Amino acid sequence: MSLVRQDIEVLEDSPIVEVWRMGYGDPSVIAMFAGEPDVPTPDFICDAAADAMKAGKTFYTPNRGIAPMRDAIAAYLKSIYSVDIPEHRIALTPSGMSAVMLIAQATVKPGDNVVAITPSWPNIMRAMQICGAEAREVAMTPGNAGWSLDMDKVFAACDANTKVIYLASPGNPTGWMITPEEAERLLAFAREKGIAILSDEVYHRLVYDRPIAFSFLNIAKPNDPVFVVNSFSKAWAMTGWRLGWIVYPEGLKDSFEKLIQFNTSGAPEFLQYGAIAALSQGEEFTKSFTARCAQGRTLVNDRLARMPRVHNIPNEGSFYAMFSVDGVEDTLTFCKRAVVEAKIGMAPGISFGKGSERYIRLCYAKSQEMLTEAMNRLEAFVATYQE
Repeated sequence: MSLVRQDIEVLEDSPIVEVWRMGYGDPSVIAMFAGEPDVPTPDFICDAAADAMKAGKTFYTPNRGIAPMRDAIAAYLKSIYSVDIPEHRIALTPSGMSAVMLIAQATVKPGDNVVAITPSWPNIMRAMQICGAEAREVAMTPGNAGWSLDMDKVFAACDANTKVIYLASPGNPTGWMITPEEAERLLAFAREKGIAILSDEVYHRLVYDRPIAFSFLNIAKPNDPVFVVNSFSKAWAMTGWRLGWIVYPEGLKDSFEKLIQFNTSGAPEFLQYGAIAALSQGEEFTKSFTARCAQGRTLVNDRLARMPRVHNIPNEGSFYAMFSVDGVEDTLTFCKRAVVEAKIGMAPGISFGKGSERYIRLCYAKSQEMLTEAMNRLEAFVATYQE
């Protein structure tokens, strides 16, 4: 007799992690499988955390984060979106993934379903499945101009048991961004049906044709069924800090305080002072980091466009390229062999749900030198690869 629920025992591991484990710790592998830059967290963020630790900021904290942290998030959202979000609608979370799990725990139960726009980060669907909900995927369509979404398919996938619609904009792995018109239409549907929108906006600063990505915070009223998730990981090079935040609808403060209390009890105080520094002093770094990613995007897109057999889908945001290779159907085997034979780490499209099975994702948040070498290795590997 197992001590673990059967649905947990059979929960599928992420194929990204399966490939990542093969190359992790090997300095000869160019690591592009995870959504992580090759630059460390800036000194001004680290110094703020270190100073707070030395000053004794090492005790328990309020569940939703210390007051200066919540105020800093509110001030940041005001500065970039011109919206007034009161601190009682904000919760700091120990990672963006924790934010997603908290929302899953708050919104779904066995017998419910969640509609996810794919290709998407697989952890979202797993979180909902852990809470007992069915994950329904609505695939976008790739094309020469990027990925496109048929909103009518999203609506058709919903029924009386649908509790959440999930999307990421800018998307991981696609770089797709929802338009304001599409967002207005989706929000109107959610209001009518009483379905929550979970908007993953972690890559909000990593866009290349505008200062910042559109946010549901620009159109949602305080009591609208909209949860916006963000993270310090990407725009401030803080992946290992495991800090994120949620903006939730009016009236849910007590619920999220309890959920955080019974999950993690909150994030370390000294880390929060680093995050405050990121929000209040990080504009110069964020802009320079985005410019660096734009250079990586140009390099990778140009090289992929010239490779025989390779078909790259244009990306509007985030820091990933999604491409297919003629003759490659099994992307998991392709990526595993690439780690061993070519010493390059990439993520198989099978990880990201419907619509991406034949694609491969790589992260271009790397130096020009690293990306050039990675593209050289990839071109040579693709030239001789056979399934």
